[in-house]
Amino acid sequence: MLIQKYSSQWVRDFTDIKAELEKGLSGLECSIEHVGSTSVPNLDAKPIIDIDIIYPNPAAFSRIRSGLEKIGYYHNGNQGIEDREVFKRSGAIKNEVLDSIMHHLYVCPIHSPALERHLLSRDHLRANEWARATYQQMKYEIAAEVNQDRKKYAALKEERVNAFIDLIIAKEKLKTNPVQNTGKEP
Repeated sequence: MLIQKYSSQWVRDFTDIKAELEKGLSGLECSIEHVGSTSVPNLDAKPIIDIDIIYPNPAAFSRIRSGLEKIGYYHNGNQGIEDREVFKRSGAIKNEVLDSIMHHLYVCPIHSPALERHLLSRDHLRANEWARATYQQMKYEIAAEVNQDRKKYAALKEERVNAFIDLIIAKEKLKTNPVQNTGKEP
């Protein structure tokens, strides 16, 4: 099955990956966040850990890139999403943890819209049972429709789920800054 029942193992997987990343990024100013569906308790998901490495200033990116290359990643560009750089395992340097746990690794500046989207949607799904259940149902329906085909699933999910995620993000932004988003005093 493409979508699996929620597993607390995903939190342990993230923690293990994070520890390995921190070794490669030792001394660098950055933070590491678990994002995506596996970061939301009780949300069924594809068992792939999504991780964002966040840096505060543009000069940090080259040092982060170098640190990741030293532990066996290569930079795979932004794949069409500005301010979100993708890193993949190169296979040149072996690491038991990083090579055995499926994960997606992104490096984002702190002002990245893609990062904001990841964090706001994650936090909203963690805090709202209705949103989590709705999102989960949407994912199961799409997986069934594409007969569990991973590539078709990704394309259809992007097409159908974006409006739902946009709604979540709008709600989160409204909670954090009601004056900015409505033009009215709180």
